[in-house]
Amino acid sequence: MVSAFSTDADAPDPIRSADAPSSALSLFRPGDWLVFLLACAFCLASFPIAWRGGVAEKLVVRQGGRVFAELDLSRASRIDVPGPIGTTTVAVEDGRARVVSDPGIHQYCVRQGWLERAGEIAICAPNEVSLEIAGSDKVYDSLNY
Repeated sequence: MVSAFSTDADAPDPIRSADAPSSALSLFRPGDWLVFLLACAFCLASFPIAWRGGVAEKLVVRQGGRVFAELDLSRASRIDVPGPIGTTTVAVEDGRARVVSDPGIHQYCVRQGWLERAGEIAICAPNEVSLEIAGSDKVYDSLNY
């Protein structure tokens, strides 16, 4: 009697039989490859369409959840935004914006660097200050869901 746990070296392996192909790729036919390549091309072509952010037009600065200032990105400017733990300094140059200094401990919003595209955001959470680049088209991302 042969049990389910016996190891018979001469028994054929049902998973690796002689009739099984050596790899899953050998199951593809030329038409399958064509469909696969067209699907990949479609996915790659859809990225610029689906993830466009529009043209960056202005910077929206919020303090405590309320709009503190709206700055035109075409003009160089620098503003100080007061917050609960100090003053956050924001700079606008050459169609882009960044946080120059912040009283927060970790400086995450300063390390964010230059914001250039519509929909980009920098948040200085301890000081309750945020920057958002706004454009003509509203950008949707994971924060919207």
